[in-house]
Amino acid sequence: MLVLLPPSEGKAASGRGAPLKPESLSLPGLATARAAVLDELVELCTADEEKAREVLGLSEGLRGEIAKNVELRTAGTRPAGEVYTGVLYDALDLASLDAAAKRRAGKSLLVFSGLWGAVRVGDRIPSYRCSMGVKLPGLGALGAYWRDPMAAVLPEAAGDGLVLDLRSSAYTAAWKPKGEVAERTASVRVLHAQMVDGVEKRSVVSHFNKATKGRMVRDLLLSGARPKGPAELLETLRELGYVVEAEAPARAGRAWSLDVVVTEIH
Repeated sequence: MLVLLPPSEGKAASGRGAPLKPESLSLPGLATARAAVLDELVELCTADEEKAREVLGLSEGLRGEIAKNVELRTAGTRPAGEVYTGVLYDALDLASLDAAAKRRAGKSLLVFSGLWGAVRVGDRIPSYRCSMGVKLPGLGALGAYWRDPMAAVLPEAAGDGLVLDLRSSAYTAAWKPKGEVAERTASVRVLHAQMVDGVEKRSVVSHFNKATKGRMVRDLLLSGARPKGPAELLETLRELGYVVEAEAPARAGRAWSLDVVVTEIH
């Protein structure tokens, strides 16, 4: 199983570990593309702080984030699973998983990134600021920039098992499973169901959407379940206590859509 996750805007401070070693990152087929983004991001943030703030979409209060990017090559690193924080990662709580579940996380979780393309949670990276929605002056929109490198690397990373896609829309732009890979891909959204004047209404609530996805991945990792495809995932999630509705693709070469329906927001 390969689980595709979004990163988080908020990140822990860079660690005390050794500086970035690009050659040590997973998915070495992305190395050339990573180097190009890294070079341009560091140059942009070093040369013109005001332009960098505009390009990165940072408020005045987040101006300090630019300094992180200036020091990307020399800053200390920590595992990506510790760098990414926020609602989804708080709910996932990688640090508290048992040893077996941590091993599964290391093999199956893939975090998408505007800077790195995608990394595994054990890859050591510095803290940074660069979302997939950024448009760098020399490379253009990163969502589009990453498509070709991802298309060359991700099908192999997906292997022959289930692909569980939990990414937000900005990150799905970087890679969309196609053909046979798409047929064993399940895209999940979380819907909040509530009764309004006797009628059930459903809505997407961003904060709870992320928290539920984090808990769902955690439960899958702890269970040791190995669903081979979307249909098996549907049954596994129901066995874990989730209310799930599924929509099989209308034709070959398309991904499944799964709705996890919740009634309480927490």
